[in-house]
Amino acid sequence: MSFSPFRVKVPGSSANLGPGFDSIGMALNCYLTLYFEPSSCWEITVGGKHAGQVSRDEDNLIVRVIRDVSREQGVFLPPFKLHIENDIPVARGLGSSAAAIVAGLMAADHLLGMNWSRKELLRRATLLEGHPDNVGASLFGGVVIASWDGRQVEAVACEPPDMPVMTVIPEQSLLTQTARRALPDQYPRDDAVLASSRANLLVAALFLKQWDLLKTAMQDAFHQPYRETLIPGLKESLNEATAHGAYGIALSGAGPTMVAFVNDWMELERFFRRLFYELNVPVRMEKMFPAEKGAAVELTATEKHSKFI
Repeated sequence: MSFSPFRVKVPGSSANLGPGFDSIGMALNCYLTLYFEPSSCWEITVGGKHAGQVSRDEDNLIVRVIRDVSREQGVFLPPFKLHIENDIPVARGLGSSAAAIVAGLMAADHLLGMNWSRKELLRRATLLEGHPDNVGASLFGGVVIASWDGRQVEAVACEPPDMPVMTVIPEQSLLTQTARRALPDQYPRDDAVLASSRANLLVAALFLKQWDLLKTAMQDAFHQPYRETLIPGLKESLNEATAHGAYGIALSGAGPTMVAFVNDWMELERFFRRLFYELNVPVRMEKMFPAEKGAAVELTATEKHSKFI
């Protein structure tokens, strides 16, 4: 089996946006891009702003996903050269693993001629990731509201806010498993009701573009309060950023990155610089924008693949 060179491009994402725990995600304009070429032997190379933590070996998550699909389907997987350009920060709560899963499934679908629907791709990605928020946003783009019961997944996408997003990225990493262990096994009824109402308000604000509601709608009672001890500055940021130029702010996924919808960039940037200077916590701030388009595959000419020259 041979194939023509192709590219897979997948956006990163921010999950939860506060109270939308494991159910709301938003695509961001930081990308994982894969370049495939036919070859007589396997080869993996890595580049991009965040290449350092991406494996060049066969344990690479993208390659594992592709090979698992090949074995499951009983379809021969041709050898290929793969160049990975990764501009998504790793282990920072910006959907790097979800993007890798979606990219691997999209590549497998194309390489093996599976012709899966987007819903089937979402189901498979959710099975691998364990929740649909990040993978849904990476797959569809925009803001995705999804529900997963362990067997079936449903998702609705809406146009994302047309405004900059400030990402406040601590130098420390935080594994999702560590952040999840901080959560309780049971919740008081009042907390559960409040979290549900905030998530409902968040969905309404996003669909109706009523950004003044984000200050309240992005406040969470389900996971953020339990993760404050893991992330220096999180409590202060959640409590104060909306008084300093943010429409709303939330922990991005499991963290440690925070994301804020920005009303006044300069004021918000001054607030964060002052806060983390006083806490002696190194962070970097990046301006991102919601990404309207999700994962895509396109054929590429061999001569464009300067990565392999």
